[in-house]
Amino acid sequence: MEPILGDILFALSAVAPIVLMVLIGYFLKRLGWMNESFAKNANKLTFRAFMPVMLFLSIYGMDPGGQDLTYVWYVVLALLLIFGSSIPAVILLTKHNDRRGVLIQVAFRSGYSLIGIPLAAALNAVGGRQAAALLAAAVIPLYNVLAVVSFSLFSKKSSGVSIKQILLGIAKNPLIIGIAAGAVALGIRLLGAKHGMDIRIERIAPLYQVMEYMSAMAIPMALLVLGAQFEFSAVSSLKREIVFGTVVRTVIVPTVFVGLAYLLFRNRFTPAQFACIVSVFATPAAVTIGPMAQEMGGDVNLAGQAVVWTTIASALTVFLVTFLLRLGGAL
Repeated sequence: MEPILGDILFALSAVAPIVLMVLIGYFLKRLGWMNESFAKNANKLTFRAFMPVMLFLSIYGMDPGGQDLTYVWYVVLALLLIFGSSIPAVILLTKHNDRRGVLIQVAFRSGYSLIGIPLAAALNAVGGRQAAALLAAAVIPLYNVLAVVSFSLFSKKSSGVSIKQILLGIAKNPLIIGIAAGAVALGIRLLGAKHGMDIRIERIAPLYQVMEYMSAMAIPMALLVLGAQFEFSAVSSLKREIVFGTVVRTVIVPTVFVGLAYLLFRNRFTPAQFACIVSVFATPAAVTIGPMAQEMGGDVNLAGQAVVWTTIASALTVFLVTFLLRLGGAL
């Protein structure tokens, strides 16, 4: 009984802070401290400034090392499969183009940066953080590229979006720019270290401190804004989409892809790598869906509610997946 209780408390502790921050944002709006205009501007600031810096530092701070990358390829291929299969599903589900892009993201894009990496470290203290950081180098860019594509495919600005437009949208996306800049900075740091030179941004202490401040503001601000934009009155009109997104994100995706990982690779993946698998496929929809939806013409209300409901449901999902993998000897 005690181990099971510990797993329940762990699962709740992983998602409770997110739910609480969203609720705080909602009540701040109810108190009149965060109006619609402020929320939109804060969303734009988060998407164009805070999140790119956060992604820059997460890539720049990586410590790549030699290890079996099969789990990385498994995650990448699985995400591409989820993305591809979700397109016809959302077309059949709804006629609203602004909802389709959001639902595709809910299906494939988990809160890996917010919950996943800390969760992986908590599930496997020895190698979880390193394995998660290495996976982030592949997952975070892929998330953002596919997110831009998903919104571009159903853009309200034109009946069809060319490959050139999609590629241009990806290249101009602030999150992609942050990741690319982080990769370049990481390469320079590693190259310098190889030749005995200390080329680190940390040496410019004031600049690095400011970047850490901006990075630390990204997720809390995104959560507060999501809460401020959350409308319970919209639940009835979005009920079918919310149920679809929640079931796909917290039931179908973890069951299929964590289950396949166990069946196919239980003798190959390490506990740290299984911790990463849980972190990608069992965590709720990413908070970043909200700011991106606002910037790219998606349904912001649906994005906010999908994050909230998948976050609530994922408490049970994380517990069940963690418990079953431990029972099966994978964690």
